[in-house]
Amino acid sequence: MASEPLIDLSSIDLGTVVADKPRLLSVLQQRGRFEMVDAICHLDLEEGLIVGYKDCTEDDWWVPDHVPGRPLFPGALMIECAAQICTFHFSHVREDLEGAFVGFGGLDGTRFRGKVEPGDRFVVVGKTKRLRKTMFVYAAQGFVGDQLVFESDIRGVVV
Repeated sequence: MASEPLIDLSSIDLGTVVADKPRLLSVLQQRGRFEMVDAICHLDLEEGLIVGYKDCTEDDWWVPDHVPGRPLFPGALMIECAAQICTFHFSHVREDLEGAFVGFGGLDGTRFRGKVEPGDRFVVVGKTKRLRKTMFVYAAQGFVGDQLVFESDIRGVVV
């Protein structure tokens, strides 16, 4: 059974841009094909919440190959998108780590519950579960519209 949403997405203006691509790239170190976040539309440090998105298009590099004739946004990239959004939040909580690389540390409870296709906006919500000096755990959920398509606990570590 799917979890309850971490946040009521109808309460968030997905058209608001709190962090655009240049601001994201000033924090996140992934480049090129692995730039998985287009914008952050909600950042709440007190509540430990972040909401961002990736707009999937027909021109995305994965479309011709996953799966030919029926392109589906790969689950591994959903995880990467969530990890980057959570890392962005963590970097604002732990400003003393400026410039440090936060790597992927693991997953728990990962489930894929729907599909993401070209033309979809993949909205990711992250909520702080555990923060330490050099690691984090966030509950993450991904949505297309109001449908939950992905959920996982994401662990990051300062490398």
